[in-house]
Amino acid sequence: MVMVSELLDASEPAPYEVHRPGATAPQLVVCDHAARRIPRALDHLGLSQEHRASHIAQDLGAGELALALSARLNSTAVLCNYSRLVVDCNRALTDASAFLDRSDGVEVPGNLGLSAEDKELRAAAIYRPYRGAIDRELDRLCSIVEAPVLIAIHSFTRFLDGEDRRWDCGVLWDLDARIARPLLDGLREDGTLLVGDNQPYSGRHPEDFTVDHHAEDRNFPYAAMEVRQDLLDTPAKLERMADRIHAALEPILSDPGLYTLRS
Repeated sequence: MVMVSELLDASEPAPYEVHRPGATAPQLVVCDHAARRIPRALDHLGLSQEHRASHIAQDLGAGELALALSARLNSTAVLCNYSRLVVDCNRALTDASAFLDRSDGVEVPGNLGLSAEDKELRAAAIYRPYRGAIDRELDRLCSIVEAPVLIAIHSFTRFLDGEDRRWDCGVLWDLDARIARPLLDGLREDGTLLVGDNQPYSGRHPEDFTVDHHAEDRNFPYAAMEVRQDLLDTPAKLERMADRIHAALEPILSDPGLYTLRS
């Protein structure tokens, strides 16, 4: 049995990283699937280097996009430092997909037959510290505004399980449309982007736990975005997409009336 102290030894990165700590812009940018790192004690989860570098291990380009957007907003960003295959920080721990033993047709040997104790070790080492960092930053921003904005960044592969997902990007939302509707309009304005409304994933299912738990449960406004990975695969493309998202968000976020609790 791998103990928490062995799971992340002193030479390994912390479970999360905070960029621009103490920034006073009333938004927090988060990225649950920013990294592909696997604790050494888990022996790569039995995966090949090719699979560890693929979309099954992380949202390719999403961490870099989150940092580029937070730089434009001059806001704090919190990124998870470990792979979604170790524990998916965008799921409730009770969700079966929090510990996948197969992803996009690829078996994950290190996740086969996990015990409750195995799952708890990963949750204690990575999941809960990451959740706690988000809560602390949002609580800090509550001293500046009544309701800070949470911005969650993800990316998606065009083809998944044989499905062609043709959208360039998507806006995910459920109970609170304060940002989602004008963001959809702004991204679609010049007609050059195919923008999904709750596509390729929906904000109306339980698999977007970060937004549900940290924003909707607290009645905070939020923006949750998915961007197709081939639009982020070079620095120039990534910067261009960050500019597009920032341009669409800026007039929305500049409204002081946004930073109130959803009624």
